[in-house]
Amino acid sequence: MGGSALIGAVIGFAAKKVAKIIAIIIGLELMLFKFLESRGVLSVNWDALTNASEAAADQGAKATQTLIETFVSTAGIGASFAGGFVLGFKRA
Repeated sequence: MGGSALIGAVIGFAAKKVAKIIAIIIGLELMLFKFLESRGVLSVNWDALTNASEAAADQGAKATQTLIETFVSTAGIGASFAGGFVLGFKRA
């Protein structure tokens, strides 16, 4: 049980770091799109981009929920892994 909690903490910590890097990359892309749009280089359909990002976020939330439910449903090992994951995710 202790080992799975430790593994969960490490994976949670890494997941938060990866999520931050992805958020930075997406933010930089949006800034680039806005800059290029202001210069007249390209035209961005912001409504379509917003709808696509909301759909992707919904899919990601559903996948995460399913993943966590799967881990928690595997009794002690899954529960300690999930607890470690949450602890590692909050520590990052």
